[in-house]
Amino acid sequence: MRGQVLTERNDRLIYDVGMHRGEDTEYYLKKGFFVIGFEADPHLADYCRTRFPREIEEQRLVIVEGAIVDPALLSPSQRTTAFFRNLQNSVWGTLYSDWAERNAILGTNSEVIHVNVVNFGECLKRYGIPYYIKVDIEGADTACLKALEGFQARPAFVSIESEKVVFRKLREELDLLERLGYTEFAAVQQGNVDSQQAPSPSREGVYAPHSFQFGSSGLFGRELPAAWKSKVQITRTYRKIFLSYRMVGDSSFLKRFRGGKKLIDWLAKRLRRQIPGWYDTHAKHASVSF
Repeated sequence: MRGQVLTERNDRLIYDVGMHRGEDTEYYLKKGFFVIGFEADPHLADYCRTRFPREIEEQRLVIVEGAIVDPALLSPSQRTTAFFRNLQNSVWGTLYSDWAERNAILGTNSEVIHVNVVNFGECLKRYGIPYYIKVDIEGADTACLKALEGFQARPAFVSIESEKVVFRKLREELDLLERLGYTEFAAVQQGNVDSQQAPSPSREGVYAPHSFQFGSSGLFGRELPAAWKSKVQITRTYRKIFLSYRMVGDSSFLKRFRGGKKLIDWLAKRLRRQIPGWYDTHAKHASVSF
């Protein structure tokens, strides 16, 4: 197509966007994939360099430090951006002040630091189109998806942390994925990822026994423990999820009162899952068949 970069997909490559402390990167490496890890927080990037020195030396892991920003939000000469580094919950680092304000309401504090801007489209040109992109960068996930519009090849699978406040934005995420050629979707409750078990025999890469940490993204692609659905079906699923957000989510009426919070916590223990938790949207490209 006119204006698109002709780049082949590398089925041995995974992008871990928002690698945090390398919880997912470790799993991808164990399964035999090469990994490009992206991390905006310099403290976490340094942690990962210390954690994976051999993999970096062997060029199985490349760490790209800096924040991925939608180019439309940048001035032509801008090279750095403000980043809200969360001091209590490092996974909540974000580019957006409204997200930082939400985190403050939830009892955490942030400090503002300035980090380098990363052009995700240029990284796709340099490192290639991966087999799978995992994106979890607190409000900036769609910047990565928009960059893919400039390329003819597309990852077989992608996952993003889904919108959980405004349903219109959730539908916009699905519309964008559909434009990119993704035709099947799954909603995965992330609060239960630590109970996932890697299947044997493996359906992605080599078999790698692994204990998933709370907060990691978990299984992906052909190993995903969820049913693939059409766009219409997944939209219906998210309507139900958004209803639960309104009833028992972070900004719900019940969460404002001590008794309501205790009730939600009691239900979560009884059901052995977070209520309502948060969800990742996984998408499978039309070119992929099982």
